[in-house]
Amino acid sequence: MNAHAIWTPESPNQVLIGDNLPLLTQLPSQSFQLIYIDPPFNTGKVQRRQTLKTVYAPGGSHIGFQGKSYQTLKGMVTAYRDDFEDYWAFLEPRLTQAWRLLTPTGTLYLHLDYHEVHYAKVLLDALFGRDCFLNEIIWAYDYGARSKRKWPAKHDNILVYVKDPQHYYFDSQSVDREPYMAPGLVTPEKAARGKLPTDVWWHTIVSPTGKEKTGYATQKPLGILRRIVQASSADGDWILDFFAGSGTTGAAAAELGRRFVLVDNNPEAISVMRSRFAAYQPPVEFRSIEPSSLQPPA
Repeated sequence: MNAHAIWTPESPNQVLIGDNLPLLTQLPSQSFQLIYIDPPFNTGKVQRRQTLKTVYAPGGSHIGFQGKSYQTLKGMVTAYRDDFEDYWAFLEPRLTQAWRLLTPTGTLYLHLDYHEVHYAKVLLDALFGRDCFLNEIIWAYDYGARSKRKWPAKHDNILVYVKDPQHYYFDSQSVDREPYMAPGLVTPEKAARGKLPTDVWWHTIVSPTGKEKTGYATQKPLGILRRIVQASSADGDWILDFFAGSGTTGAAAAELGRRFVLVDNNPEAISVMRSRFAAYQPPVEFRSIEPSSLQPPA
């Protein structure tokens, strides 16, 4: 391995410890078949959204949709998102790196909730192109507190974008099937086999008392990540998650014969992943990357 490289396709499965943006700039372009990220949802700023309806510029909602003028879109997003500027200044360059790092047949899954998903779609439409939008997956669950003043929010949104809308990898036949909701309406053979998932996924959260629970607050279910990995990567492909958290992306990748790079700098996340991956063979490499050791981006 190059003495200055933090990763090459010959590397072992690894967890890189550090700020994800400078680390992403060190990874070679077009290296990852699948990128899944579950960034912070920015849920603490809901009350500041009321000004959004009054600040659209005439015709502004279409800027960037037909071209790739990313700077122009950024200005538009800044104009109407008002108090969300810091959040998008944080996420925007990381999404730019995700586009660069995807293989030509690769897919990005961006996991958010209702607070920010509409802004993300505008941004990704400009960055990837509207024709590269593949799906918005609704992950629906039924657990937790219930509001009596509105319909309780019990779903997350996962935006799916491909690098090339004409040549991307998608294998629906390899995905874990679901039981039919009305098995009596299909043949016994179909009921036994189950059905292919749609863009609405009914899946419970990680049980607070279940075996899968790692103790990490925002842990996502292994079943959700298995489905993503099965559909959008093949055996031996490299997968990247640069908001790794509890490491579920890596667990799903290893279980399905894929290779992975995870990035996080939260000490709690690193501790959980060290414990979770302790028995993996071959061993998962944990590397703490000092900013001073990084090379200037190419």
